Amino acid sequence: MNAIHTEQAPAAIGPYSQAIHAGRLVFVSGQLPVDPATGTFAEGGIKELTRQSLTNMKHILEAEGLTMAQVVKTTVFLADMADFAEMNEVYAQFFSQPFPARSAIAVKTLPKNARVEIECIASED
Repeated sequence: MNAIHTEQAPAAIGPYSQAIHAGRLVFVSGQLPVDPATGTFAEGGIKELTRQSLTNMKHILEAEGLTMAQVVKTTVFLADMADFAEMNEVYAQFFSQPFPARSAIAVKTLPKNARVEIECIASED
């Protein structure tokens, strides 16, 4: 197991790694829509927040030499399922066929009262 870290994504806010490389898989921890340059949430609505979470994920994968095309599974956590359609619109800009498997879950609260958090599993294959 090897920890992955990049300055192009927010640092972990607890006892966990941005991502872990284990075997041929990379497990990216849930990415809040935090701009790593400012340490604050991206400005705007759910579209901008989703874009920031996915951009953070992309930078973590790139730090390990992977791309979004190698993502096999994502989990999207939303504070409000009413944001699903707008989240999905931005999400679709980051992935192409064959799309990764995905779960989208509405949760009561997210860390720092975020509106969205996204995690993924990527494969070197």
